[in-house]
Amino acid sequence: MNYLSKICRTTQPYTAGEQPQDKKYVKLNTNENPYPPCPGVGEFINNFDREKLKLYPDPENTALATKIAKKYGLSKQNVFIGNGSDEVLALCYPTFFDKDGDGVAYADVTYSFYKVWAKAFGIPSVIVPLSDDFRFNVSGFKQAKCQGMIICNPNAPTGLIVNRLDLIAIIEANPEKVIIIDEAYADYCNCTMANYVSKYPNLIIVKTFSKSYSLAGARCGYALGSETLIAGLKTIKDSFNSYTVNRLTEGIAIKALEDNKYFNAQVDKIIDTRDKYADELRGLGFDVMPSNTNFLFAKHCEIAASELYYQLKKNGVLVRHFNAPRVDAYLRITVGSPEEMTVLINKLTKIINDAHSNKKSQEEE
Repeated sequence: MNYLSKICRTTQPYTAGEQPQDKKYVKLNTNENPYPPCPGVGEFINNFDREKLKLYPDPENTALATKIAKKYGLSKQNVFIGNGSDEVLALCYPTFFDKDGDGVAYADVTYSFYKVWAKAFGIPSVIVPLSDDFRFNVSGFKQAKCQGMIICNPNAPTGLIVNRLDLIAIIEANPEKVIIIDEAYADYCNCTMANYVSKYPNLIIVKTFSKSYSLAGARCGYALGSETLIAGLKTIKDSFNSYTVNRLTEGIAIKALEDNKYFNAQVDKIIDTRDKYADELRGLGFDVMPSNTNFLFAKHCEIAASELYYQLKKNGVLVRHFNAPRVDAYLRITVGSPEEMTVLINKLTKIINDAHSNKKSQEEE
């Protein structure tokens, strides 16, 4: 007897990046921030009154919503908060798309969770291919026959960006469709479209504290949009779980938002490290895509990505390899601290040199 639903039996879930417990790795596989959260987060945790945990949190997360709204010059009614941007994006599916509708459009090479949610919620997918060099298909999205669309900007795993004028053109060409822009990495290129949610009632911006705020373990994300769209998200959220973001996470996120100096300094350090080590990788024979994120998307001119992934893991360095069409030749490498990136380069140098030596020996035989 099979007790699982048809959707459960046929859905291929999202595969998260490895979080191994067998030994200590230089962990460059899940786009986590190499630096700790701002000092105010630690102070909040140390001084938190544990007695408050016996009470449910504010289901509206009013204090955090107000803080986020102020940051973007919006009302708290324009803010929706969830357990990480993944939960926010997942809730967008039943909020904005119908099973018998025209579907949700997204790129063929993008965040792979989009297709998983479409399957899980029974929403048709409309795939818009990127160009051969992974550039965004603006005309394809402008003309897509769909109920709405999700655009990851900057895109993952490529790290490429869609410029603001192209996004505006897509939004204005589709006033009857919901346009969701996933900005998980936007802080690394100052490309947010958050200032446009007041102008375009069909625009939703989804952001996270996981990357640039060093709070991946806290699980907090949010959406910005018109009151109508945000109210819709709240309706669906309250149909699943009214109390999503806990008291600790809300307080931690507020403290993170308050320290702009620390935030900007960490973002700048990661950008500097990213650019420096992109050049180092190129010097080792890698083709590295121009990155607007906290990761690098790179393929080697001679050695398969799968082999490099395996050899790096054997040597204590984790990166991400996607065994999927169009991207299986690439590694996605999180930008770690300079010390971590130096370890990566040293390990890669040895792996590549050993491969060259083995090849030469075989040729001589």
